[in-house]
Amino acid sequence: MKALIYSLLILLALISTIACNEENLDLKPLTETEANYFTQELDYERSVVALYSKLADHYTYNNNNWEHEFFLLPGDDITSVNAYAYEVFSTLQPGDGDLNRAYDLYYQLINRTNTFLEKIAMDEEREKSVYASINTRDNHKGEALFLRGLTNFMLWNYFGTSPVINERINSQDAINPPSSDGIQLLDQAIADFTDAAALLPSSWPDVYRGRATSNSANGFLGKAQVFKASWTGDNGLYSQAISSFDKISGKSLVANYRDNFSINSENNDESLFEVQNSNPTATDNVWLSNDDFTVIGTMSAFYGFFNNHWSFWDGTPWVATEKLINAIDPDDPRLPEIVNTADKHIQKYILEDQLTNTGVGSLNNFRMLRYADVLLLKAEALNETGNQNEAIALINQVRARARNMGSTGEPADLATGASQDQVRQWIRDERLVELAGEGQRWLDLRRWHKAGHINLSNFDFSSDTQSFNIQMPKHLLYPIPTGEVDLNKNVKQNEGY
Repeated sequence: MKALIYSLLILLALISTIACNEENLDLKPLTETEANYFTQELDYERSVVALYSKLADHYTYNNNNWEHEFFLLPGDDITSVNAYAYEVFSTLQPGDGDLNRAYDLYYQLINRTNTFLEKIAMDEEREKSVYASINTRDNHKGEALFLRGLTNFMLWNYFGTSPVINERINSQDAINPPSSDGIQLLDQAIADFTDAAALLPSSWPDVYRGRATSNSANGFLGKAQVFKASWTGDNGLYSQAISSFDKISGKSLVANYRDNFSINSENNDESLFEVQNSNPTATDNVWLSNDDFTVIGTMSAFYGFFNNHWSFWDGTPWVATEKLINAIDPDDPRLPEIVNTADKHIQKYILEDQLTNTGVGSLNNFRMLRYADVLLLKAEALNETGNQNEAIALINQVRARARNMGSTGEPADLATGASQDQVRQWIRDERLVELAGEGQRWLDLRRWHKAGHINLSNFDFSSDTQSFNIQMPKHLLYPIPTGEVDLNKNVKQNEGY
């Protein structure tokens, strides 16, 4: 008995000694956490990829929750038999599921970029950086700033007054940021693009093709400056936009218009930025979210609404408006690349496409900014600063590419010597044709309305199938989603909703 007691006392003493050893309490977690991440350059590289993947969520199938109507249906280039709220406007409400989903995705990307920028700042303060090259760190920082700028640009165009969030939310006091005012979101986008342009490389090695470059940042910077000029009437901003566009180098119009929407010519000389849609593994799954890290989601795109793919379920194809078809000369070589006149189906992205292993997602990149867009925006800036003939030359450059695709001689060059108002109309017409079905039209129409160049209250949308109820200024913005207004009492609903 004494021997047993003695043995127990020794065991208790050993346990006590072990338990009091702090080294035994400092156990490493079984999985990666934020505290033990960002300790090597590879961690930052992986995190940058996560930023791009969140952007891709806007253009994918996303578990049968495509949100393309959010940015494709408003405007006068695309229509549908179904009365989508984003086309007819009168039924658009703050509780709309696509609206709430898009808003959440934008702010999820904002949160990712702010978290990443916080980690970059911490590395900058280290005595020894984890980066082998400081240039790489600057490039990563530029990518995050570019993607935050792009998101702020979209938030301003669609929601206008949603909060500006420039830092990671780390405290209870910061979780309810107030509504922004006026052009605060647009100004933040301009600041982000400006900083990004100074940090991003002019190009990437082929293995990293498609990542944001200084051309991407300067292109969107000039675009944001044109938008701000349209909105505020500050003509000095047009000169700033011209300067930003002039910093773009090594870009040109490709010979064949179709190459801008073909999977066989992604990231070409005309492309300034594309969403890199892919099928990274054999288990690509369009029915799963990219945020569920226990499974593999998708980086693919979705274009089923253009060809009435079975995955569009009970939807009806989104087709060209009569206005768009009538705006394209029958001899314009772009016509069959844009629309099938027999059934009015939009042809872009689906003429040369390749589906992922699911048979639903597309490998074809979504193009967000093309050099043709830049040329027409620069033409607009030149026209507004009194340089009509220079503006006409850029419009003709876009038209000449189309003409050179065929032998018909259409569309012909526009004559010099036109008035400012005439050139404005030419730019509006050319942007309708050149950028049809690319999600640009509504953003153009709303800023031209604000500038007083058109009036959306009685605008000709030329749809055979829909009755529009546009109310100004209400419908210049989408409503702030119900989920945001209910959770954040500092956010105010947009006018009229």
